[in-house]
Amino acid sequence: MDTIRVAVIGAAGRMGSTVCDAVEGADDMELVARIDDGDDLGDLGGAQVAVDFTVPDASPGNVAHCISRGVHVVVGTTGWTQERLDAVRRDLLEHPEVGVLVAPNFALGAVLMMRFAQEAARFYESVEIVELHHPRKVDAPSGTAANTARMIAAARADAGLGPVPDATEHDPDGARGAQIEGIRTHAVRMRGLVAHQEVLFGAEGESLTIRHDSYDRVSFMPGVLTGVRGVVSRPGLTVGLENYLDL
Repeated sequence: MDTIRVAVIGAAGRMGSTVCDAVEGADDMELVARIDDGDDLGDLGGAQVAVDFTVPDASPGNVAHCISRGVHVVVGTTGWTQERLDAVRRDLLEHPEVGVLVAPNFALGAVLMMRFAQEAARFYESVEIVELHHPRKVDAPSGTAANTARMIAAARADAGLGPVPDATEHDPDGARGAQIEGIRTHAVRMRGLVAHQEVLFGAEGESLTIRHDSYDRVSFMPGVLTGVRGVVSRPGLTVGLENYLDL
């Protein structure tokens, strides 16, 4: 079995340090570089795959550097807009052999939650998303919530469903939350939480709630390692860990 050489960018952070431990504990991987804020990326320690868990403003530059060096990238940093993804696609034109995975969530349960929500979306007239995270999270709504909203919106469009019913006319303080492609999305930031999301569906006489809870960052590690193993044989840009799973 070939050993995959891995560099972790953002290694001193909460997620990055957990990724380092997971890589060191994997029989088929070798941690060759721990890189943090202010460090020179350089040749990334000779890594084949870099894992980026940094901040939204830094991540695009890190990914561009990795691509330029021919290093595959697994990205767990959130804040990836369509414009930023398009920039990655342009960079990959010059390095078509490189694989980049951008995933809004690496918890396998969260990936399943999004897929289940997508399946349920065509059956229910009403739907809203509530995501709950620790207060140190810098972006809202979460990447997982935004991705879920887009998946639900696409499923509703395919099913021919119209707008979600909502008679609200007056909401000066934004109590009804953000709208992502017509799906109301609410963000909670509270001490003691890690990463949680529920999707609420409603129809006449019934409701369905699909919820996922991550209580510890180790819950993301099986997905991260799956991404590291898969990205080396998946050239181009892939968005979403579900594309690496047999769903």
